[in-house]
Order: sequence, then C-alpha cells, then structure tokens
Amino acid sequence: MAFTPVSETPAPVAAQFSFPEPKSALARDLFALIGGGKVCDGEEVRESHAIDKWYAKSLPEVVVFAESTDDVVQVMRYAHANRIPVTTRGAGYGYVGGCVPSFGGIVLSLIRMNRIVELNPEDGVAVVEPGVITVELQEAARALGWDYPPDPASLKDCSIGGNIATNAGGPRCLKYGVTRNYVLGLEVVLSDGRVIHCGGRVHKNKTGFDLVGLFTGSEGMLGIVTQATLRLIPKPRSRAMLAAIFPEFTDAAATVQEIFRQGHLPSALEITDTFTLEAARKRLGDAKLPPGKAHLLVETDGSPVAVQAEIDELRTLLLRMGATHVEEALDDASCEQFWKIRREFSYSLRDTGLTKLNEDIVVPRSKLVALVEFARQLQAQTGIAVACFGHAGDGNIHTNLMVADYHLPENRQRGDEALDLLFSWVLQNGGAITGEHGVGLAKKPWIRQALGEDSLQLQRAIKQAMDKRGNLNPGKWLDL
Repeated sequence: MAFTPVSETPAPVAAQFSFPEPKSALARDLFALIGGGKVCDGEEVRESHAIDKWYAKSLPEVVVFAESTDDVVQVMRYAHANRIPVTTRGAGYGYVGGCVPSFGGIVLSLIRMNRIVELNPEDGVAVVEPGVITVELQEAARALGWDYPPDPASLKDCSIGGNIATNAGGPRCLKYGVTRNYVLGLEVVLSDGRVIHCGGRVHKNKTGFDLVGLFTGSEGMLGIVTQATLRLIPKPRSRAMLAAIFPEFTDAAATVQEIFRQGHLPSALEITDTFTLEAARKRLGDAKLPPGKAHLLVETDGSPVAVQAEIDELRTLLLRMGATHVEEALDDASCEQFWKIRREFSYSLRDTGLTKLNEDIVVPRSKLVALVEFARQLQAQTGIAVACFGHAGDGNIHTNLMVADYHLPENRQRGDEALDLLFSWVLQNGGAITGEHGVGLAKKPWIRQALGEDSLQLQRAIKQAMDKRGNLNPGKWLDL
C-alpha cells in the first residue's frame, strides 16, 4: 500500500462528469448491476476521488455514484462476494485521509443521495439522506423556525453523512453538543448488503445496545449510512456576539475560565493565538483585528431580553479581565461578519506559503495556557511554526504545524516527529488526539498510544464481527 503525496489538495469535484464506456471488468459488472450514469472508471473521476483534504492519494479502480439504498445494497453484496475493498465517500472535505481508498477497489460516493426526506417540527426531527450538505439542512430547518445546531467550519461544503462518519463538532458544540447528540436513528447497509435500522424518531430510546452511537464516528468501517433521522430544536429567537483583543494569550485563557465561573454558558467561545492573528492581519488588514496577542469570540443566544442582559455582563467581564478592544454584534448579520473573519483564519495560515498540518487535538480547559506554552517550546525545538486557534470552550484547539516545503521527504519526517511530540504531550496531559476530524490515515501511527492495547483489540473485535471480510474502508487506523 503506497500513497502519492499531493502538495495542495484541490476542492472535491462535483458528481457531474462524462461517463465513458466502462473499461474494467469490475466497472462493467457494476454497470450491469445498477445501471448507467452511476459507474465510472474514467481517469478524471478516479483522480478526483483518490484524495480528501489531507496529502495522501490512492486511486480507486472505479467510482460508483449511488442514488438509492438499493444501489448501495447491490454494490455491497457484489463487493462482499468478490472480496473487493469499498471506501465510502461524502463530500470529500475530511482532513485525515478518511475517504482515501487505501487499497483501490470501489469508491462509493453518496453525494447524489442528497434529499431532505422530511422536516417535522411537531416531532422535532429531520429525515435526510447522507449527501445533504450541512448548511442546506440548517437553512431548511431555520426557515420553519427550527434549528440543526452542529456547525463544522466546512458546513457549506461537508455532507451530513461525513459529519456522522466523523462525529463532527464545530464552535456551537460547547452549548449544543456534537453530531452524535442529534442522531436519533439510522438506516445502515452492512458490509454484506444487509440493511438494518437502529434508533428511530423518538427523542428517548433505550432499547438494546446504542448502535446509533456505534455507527456515529465509525469512519465508514462498520457500515454505510443511507438515511439519518436527526433531532431538531427550536431556533433561538436572538443571538449576539463579542469580539475581544487581549494583550497576552494568558489573559484570554483566564477570561475563558472566568466566563464559566460567573455562570455563563456561551453558545460558542473561540480563542486565537499570536501567530494566527499576525497571519490574519496580513490577509484582512489591521482594522479588522486591532493590535494584541490574543483574540476571543463569545456568542450567546436565547430570548432577546436575556441575550442583551448577558452581552452587557460579558462585555463588562471582558474589560475587567484586561481586554483592550471589544466589539459587539447584536443581530444575525453582524454576528455573521464576526464569523466571516474567524473563518478567514485558516486561509490566512495558508497564505504564509507553509503547509498547514491541521490537528484537532483536545485538552482539558485548564490546560489551554500550558498547550500554547508547549507549542512555543515545540516551535523552538523543531523550527516548525505552530499556530493555535479554535474552540476554547471545550478545549478543542486546532494546533496547526506550519511546515515549509512539506513535499520534501526530510521535511515531512520533521513534521511527523513534531506531531509525535505534540500528541505525546496531549495524551500525557489528559487530552485526545482528535476531537472532530477523526483518525483516518493521518493519526493512524498514534492510535495504539491513544487507545491502549485492550481498547484497540476490543474495537478490532467489533470490526471483525460486523465486517468479517474487512472490505469496508480498509487500511485505516484499525489495520496496524
């Protein structure tokens, strides 16, 4: 198994291609099973489905664009009978190589299964297919006065199926929780083509083992989600935000703790370090981000009166804790302007010309300052710049190693050695090596250290029980 590194991963290509006559025997067999316009072994399609947002690349033999559960069933029955690897793919916006087809075979794209089947405010549920783009579900729910809270940074591009596969989070999971908190029921095609239904559309259900939880976050290794029943909540009537600049990161981190000590539970609480701010100022201009070494975003929501009262309290608290500049946003449009700036941080880091190893480690909130101090030590020790920003409220800080000339083998090795130091420190300090991106290929070398031997063997046993021939997304972190 070998991967071809790519220095810049192109955006995933939409599932609209020309479909030449199948060339391979595999493509011809699948064409006969599920019909034309769904099976392609053309070079352009295979190339675009060989990667995600990580650097690895591995070509599939054929790409199948499923349009129904029955399509998935037919493909899996065939693959199971013929021992062919199948790698399921959503929108292709993962950061850990999770949908890279390590052993070739079939890439099973679900991007055409993109219907919102039902929005039912009376039951507080949405029923969707896996190819629905996250923001489209949010907008549809909000048009009815309801909300689907999970909001990964790539919500305009990523799919619900991919969110379920990685148990995606986002800024608002501080108050509202991650994807798993909103998955009530699943339709899943197993590796041999059997279809099971777990959970349902009720909001409380303790019947048997939590199979919904087992499949959510399983990274395509246990089954293929073909329909999901998701929990909706009433849309908060009002929201507001504060953006604050602090002279030092320690001041901003102390403010995070004080916000909780004073009884506040923001819907989002984001922190940014000096390196990231400097890059963002070059991209956005100093006017958007006044001088200072740390940036804090605080969002709150609820009834209009309660939101205004809380924003007033929080503004006073930020100033008391040493903020040198505080701006407020008191409506949806103004809040989106703050988030627009926040979303530019990642692009600002790319503007540096360095390769960004986007790590989504998690530490206890009390370790925020220690993490940034360790990042500075790591930078001095390795010569690799480190940029930290992200979800301060739950300790999920995106710790980005900025590597020059990453395409050179010696520099990639330096990056891996720095990652080893980072992950070891995180685990020694009670943290986790991934909070929302998943393990995939990128974090595979550290999975035994992260899980422990007994836990790893238990998870392998679960995989073996549910995928006896090992043809679902092989080559990932369980295959050591």
